[in-house]
Amino acid sequence: MKFAPKSAAALAPLLFALAACGGGADEADEPIADATPAASETAAPADTATPAPGETPTPGATPSESPSPTPTPTASATPIAAAGPPTVFNQCTACHSTDRGENGIGPSLAGVFGRRSGTLPGFEYSQAMKDAGLTWNQSNLDRYLENPRGVVPGTTMAYNGVKDAAQRQAVINYLKTL
Repeated sequence: MKFAPKSAAALAPLLFALAACGGGADEADEPIADATPAASETAAPADTATPAPGETPTPGATPSESPSPTPTPTASATPIAAAGPPTVFNQCTACHSTDRGENGIGPSLAGVFGRRSGTLPGFEYSQAMKDAGLTWNQSNLDRYLENPRGVVPGTTMAYNGVKDAAQRQAVINYLKTL
């Protein structure tokens, strides 16, 4: 398969990224050599060489044959986003929002980790939750998510709890990110 110079130029950043992160033919099911244009097919004519970012064009110069080995990470690199809520959290979203200031049947869970029970402004809690005096930390969330009405008798939360410890921990880990 042959590529026109414009197509090859569009693929260059992708090929560079694959080479830099170690991806390539040795990890693929099929070799990519057939899909990679030869250097003679991708090089621009000598009088129209494209300079690298930050360089000044030099008439008659030819582009380098290989990119620098591995790009150096910078402080401005975008961090990888959190994986998102665990599947079991879908049960929570029936009544709770994760957006600040957006309450549903239950209070918003944004910023819940470390907050005192029954204190989110703008939500009308049951007297039992106001009087519980809990701080939503690792231990209290684990106990509450397992058995809400056992931990806060009289709560209006009509949920029986998450019995699986790994699922509760996944929910708690997610709540810490909100």
